Amino acid sequence: MENKDKLNLLNLAHEAIKSKLENKKFEVDTIKISNALKQKRATFVTLKNNGELCGCIGHLVPVQSLCDDVLENACAAAFLDHRFDPLTKNEFDKIDIEISVLNPSKKLEYSSLHSLIKNLEKNKPGVILKHNRRIATFLPQVWNELPSAEQFLSHLCLKAGLDYDEWTREVEIETYTVEKISLDFN
Repeated sequence: MENKDKLNLLNLAHEAIKSKLENKKFEVDTIKISNALKQKRATFVTLKNNGELCGCIGHLVPVQSLCDDVLENACAAAFLDHRFDPLTKNEFDKIDIEISVLNPSKKLEYSSLHSLIKNLEKNKPGVILKHNRRIATFLPQVWNELPSAEQFLSHLCLKAGLDYDEWTREVEIETYTVEKISLDFN
């Protein structure tokens, strides 16, 4: 993706959140949207305040254009992530926005827990864990906070509402990569 498209996405996410805070209608000038941003892609938008997570929402599969997905997920991360209070006007000036554009996930075949751990620690991908209708994901960036595969998978199980060691039993693992887009608006 070209740098101008990345900057455009970050600016759109920023303006969408700002408009919602100000109770103003936000409309995108579709003439200024490149064809790359009209492609159907899955995204996550992560918001941080002084380096601390304050919202992260997204889609694992493409459901709409890249531009629309970023706008929807930016507002959802700011106001609808149930783990955090909705963003306030005072916090808005301090947030950093990060967009992750997901590449399609692939089922990870592994013959043993050792090979699973080795593969994950070598590649540090985004991971989707599925078990009995429960599903959770961590973006590849989470490896910075949870560098061991055992720790990563245990926290992912907890996020899915499973026992922390459920990953040592029969779970389905999918992996994916992302194109990370970030800029400090301060």
